[in-house]
Amino acid sequence: MIPDTKIIGRQQDARTVEGVVGAPAVAPDPEALSARLLRDYDAGAFFFASPRRTMLARGVFATVPDAGGSNSLDGLPERVAAVLNASREAAHDIPVAVGAVPFDGRVAAQLVVPMTIQRAGPLVFDGAAAARAPLAGPYTLRPVPEPSAYQDGVAAALKLMREGPLRKVVLSRSLHVDTAAPVDLRQLLHNLARRNPHGYTFAVDLPQRADAAPGAGRRTLIGASPELLVARSGLQVLANPLAGSAARSADPVEDHARATRLMASPKDLHEHAVVIDAVAEALRPFCRTLDVPKGPSLVSTQTMWHLSSRITGELMDPSITSLTLALAMHPTPAVCGHPTALAHAAIGNLEPFHRGYYTGTVGWCDANGDGQWAVTIRCAEADERTLRLFAGAGIVVGSTPEAELAETEAKFRTMLQAMGLGLEAQP
Repeated sequence: MIPDTKIIGRQQDARTVEGVVGAPAVAPDPEALSARLLRDYDAGAFFFASPRRTMLARGVFATVPDAGGSNSLDGLPERVAAVLNASREAAHDIPVAVGAVPFDGRVAAQLVVPMTIQRAGPLVFDGAAAARAPLAGPYTLRPVPEPSAYQDGVAAALKLMREGPLRKVVLSRSLHVDTAAPVDLRQLLHNLARRNPHGYTFAVDLPQRADAAPGAGRRTLIGASPELLVARSGLQVLANPLAGSAARSADPVEDHARATRLMASPKDLHEHAVVIDAVAEALRPFCRTLDVPKGPSLVSTQTMWHLSSRITGELMDPSITSLTLALAMHPTPAVCGHPTALAHAAIGNLEPFHRGYYTGTVGWCDANGDGQWAVTIRCAEADERTLRLFAGAGIVVGSTPEAELAETEAKFRTMLQAMGLGLEAQP
């Protein structure tokens, strides 16, 4: 079983599908190596840590080109395969593409073949690098939209559901943090990994925004996602969608009560079922067998409880890559809604910003088609003195503006706590 998150309640059997690109890294002390990869991260590198593997890639040997049309995701797996094949023909011995795929095709995917790559086992902290605040004050916080405007958006989404066929839409918020001193990205990444050992911690170099000031520094996508979109190893496939959430509490009795209520919540169970049905429908055409749990389990992070289902399958065709599977599933109702086209239109009308890479996917795919892709949530886009945090909530019949606002506040805490700005879970 792949220990992506701590599982509480019903368990599902899963065959191990996580692996590394090529042969595992050889080191006298693999635990020390994984910690060193985290310490060696610098802005501009690619870092990806799952519960079983740690990866640090540097430099750019080749860049996956944009499609050149209106949708950057069109033909993306084929373009990745072509770049990987060309890299091998050029005697480059690292046939793997790493990076980030956006929420929709209006933004180009950021995928590269690195110059060098190091791999190790799961992150193990030896205490040498303690958690500390990666931001130096003063700083300012600016929500986009304002909380009251977000609640108005939720109310508008509920009105759409009452009047038409829309069944779910995920509405997100952004929180802009401006700092007087440069952000310590290495320390922020360390804090995220330390606080979320069962998740997917990542940092991806991004191109500068079109509206960036002249001379602006690097832009980095950084975060710690609890959710695996899909992993492939050989013919084995695993997806682990999360949908239905509740904030953790610092009071153990209340925390347990919230978990119990979540497992029994008709609203959250319905939201989860919509996502599971869509994920299974997307994977079924590619799979000889597909095992879909009858009901969800409960998983936790330091800030949230989630309903979780582990879907496993066996591919019919070994040429189907992990990226092909990821794009067939993307965007799931967990980050967009249902039906997808209606939810996407509602997001465009109700959210006052474009998501970019938030609620896309981040990870890697090798020339054999193996790879891992995590859902890009619990994250921020960072430049030298600004972080743009994101959080969203699934709106379905039974949702209330107040509850969905509170859920986004709780989800912000993953990043805020790693930045040294957030409070612990409230009673």
